[in-house]
Parts: sequence; structure tokens; C-alpha cells
Amino acid sequence: MSAAGPWLCRADGSRIFDGSSGLLCASVGQSSPKVIARIQQQFPRYSFGGAAVVQPHIQMELMDRLCNAVGRPEDSVALVTCGTLGVETAIGLARNIARARGGKRRGDILTSDLSYHGMSALTLGLGGNHARRPHPEDAMGLGPAFPAPYPPTHDHGDGRACDASCADEVAKAIDSRGSENVAAVLLEPVNGTTGGAYVPPDGYLRRVQEICHERDVLVIHDEVLTGLWRTGAPLAGQHWHGVEPDLCIVSKGLGGGYTPVAAVLVSPQIAPLLGHEDADPLPAMGTMATHPLQAAACLGVLDELEAMDFDAFRARGERLGAALQALTDRPGVRDVRGLGHLHGVELAPGLLWPLMAEAEKRGVFLYPFTGAGRPKSEGLVVAPPLTCTDEDLDFLTTALADAVGALG
Repeated sequence: MSAAGPWLCRADGSRIFDGSSGLLCASVGQSSPKVIARIQQQFPRYSFGGAAVVQPHIQMELMDRLCNAVGRPEDSVALVTCGTLGVETAIGLARNIARARGGKRRGDILTSDLSYHGMSALTLGLGGNHARRPHPEDAMGLGPAFPAPYPPTHDHGDGRACDASCADEVAKAIDSRGSENVAAVLLEPVNGTTGGAYVPPDGYLRRVQEICHERDVLVIHDEVLTGLWRTGAPLAGQHWHGVEPDLCIVSKGLGGGYTPVAAVLVSPQIAPLLGHEDADPLPAMGTMATHPLQAAACLGVLDELEAMDFDAFRARGERLGAALQALTDRPGVRDVRGLGHLHGVELAPGLLWPLMAEAEKRGVFLYPFTGAGRPKSEGLVVAPPLTCTDEDLDFLTTALADAVGALG
């Protein structure tokens, strides 16, 4: 087996198109010449060197490039080894910042009932992914605190769609705990694979931010999946004016599937508080936290992303969305939603695995999402590599439409 760009080559010589960027991480496809060149350049210099061993020049270069790439040039950065640890590090930093600002009795972190934030005991306990919730006795007393602003979990009872006022549920959650006990609200600005690419109502994220800051509560955006142009913007939250989280986590799109990695970005307004005498010491980097070869791979991913024609890239994302929206006229397709190169195709019950099988017959691999609501919805995520050509996406959407048609 081999792979190049968005194409996976089987042992028998046939090819299959990667319609979900692997596990939604192969953002620039496979066998990238730019990534390979960066790794080859770094390898003979030194392959490992922690910040306590050598001057972390390549890591510092990565931090600077990343902050500029996502439009947060003054942020401070903590580099870690994966998205789960990125979320845990962001939680630890938020708790320290809240403590340094004073007035906090506890460091509670509030999440929504349609969220996934990682696979550690802490993040699974906090998150709302029903398929991965720990047993109640193992959840450490943790769990989602408010409904996400999407119909499956926030039914208004009168058929009304969710809107910015759904942020009032966040206010209720904070006030019920007591704002003095809440360090931060942690949320995905655009829903990932728990529910399938739901997009929040206009004004919702801005209103959540206002509610939190009125109560001296920090906002953390989990952009592990959506960060670095997956939704058509450097960060998904940037689709809405004035949305600027205090902390932000990126991961999958930075490593591009070439290396496990995550980065926690901390705004310049609060980063100085991490040196406060009331802040607990936290390790900025672990042993394997973005060591030189990892950093080199990440720089190669940024090289690939920044070499894109962004006007053409955004146009391809719009074409992809339009082609998928056309599937809603087909029997069995209940909904299509998403932004850029991230979409969820929700299906009638019982059609998910047959559709995936039909798509694979036509040379396309896709990823199922974890459903929401009662009964649980089901569907698949369409999230091809960001470096796909128009021809690549035409192949993907034609094959998927044919596969839907084959279901009758």
C-alpha cells in the first residue's frame, strides 16, 4: 500500500479517495514534498532536543509561524503532543489564570452536551459524546453543563430553530454553579464528529463570550479538528466578527497526520498572569512535546497551507458544500451542514453502513460521525484534504451522489 495526496493506493493497484482526511487530520494529503523536505533538512542536524537540552530554535520558529498564520500574532504558545493533552493543558492554564485574577473558589470547566474534547479520563468526563461517556461511577462527578445550540439536544418544543439567545443556557449554567466556581467555558466553535459538523447560529459565539466575560469566566475554543483552514478560515471562530477566545487549541490541522502535536494559544491580555505568584507551576513542554522533527513536520504543513491560492481554496469549499447540499433532494438524506472542507451528511436510520459500503465500491473512503438526539442520528463526515484539486472534489461528490442513488 502507498499514498499520495488524497489518494490511497491498495496492494492490488487500485486507488481509493480519502474523503475524510484519514481521521480528519491529513489536512495537506500524504507524501507532501514540503513536509518531507523540512524533515530531511532537520534530521541530520539533530532529531531530539528538549528546551532544557538545546535552544529550541525550530520550536520558536513554529510558534511564531503558527500565531501569524491564524491571525493571533501576539499570543503565547504551549506546545504539547496531542489534542487531548492540548485540551488538558488549556484547562490547567485557564485555572491558573482564573486563580491569579482572584475571586475564584474552584476551577470548574463547563462544556456542552454535544461536545468531544479528548480521550483522557478528565476530558471524557467533561465531554458530551454519548458513545464515549464513561460509566457514571467513573466520570469523577463531571459532565456537560449546557445544551449545544442545535436541535437534536436543544429542542425548543415549538419547532423554533436555535438562535443567539441559546447562549442564555450558558449563563444559566455558570450562575447555577456560581461564577466564583467557574474558571472557563470550553466549546467547539463548529461542531466536529459528535453530531456531525453543526454550525452555530449567527451571534451565538459572540454572546457566549460576552456572558463569560461579564462573569469573569474565560472562553476556550477547542479547534483541535477545525483549526488551520478546515472550515475555510484560519480558525473556525473567525467566521463571526468579534469572536476572540481567551485560549485556543489547534492540533490535527497542524500535524497534518505526519506527527502527533497540539498547540495552546493564550491571548496577550491574560498570558502575563501565568507568572503570577498565585499561579501553580505547569510544565510548558513535556519530553516529546514538539521535538525538532515534529516541529519540522509542522513547519512543512504550514508551508503547504500557506502556498495555497486561498481564493481558489475557498471557492472549492463553497462548491463542495453546494454539491453536498444537492444530496438533500435524494431519498434517505435528511440534512447536510458544515463549512469549507468540513460537512456532515445526516442519513435516515439504517443507511449509514450501506452508504459507506457503496461509496467504497466507487473508490471513496468516508468517516462516520457519532449521532445526537433521541433516537440517535447517524451519518458521515465529508472532510477531504485541503489541498485537493477541483477534479479531486468532482470525483468525490460524483461518487457520493452515485452511492446515495444506489441505495434507492
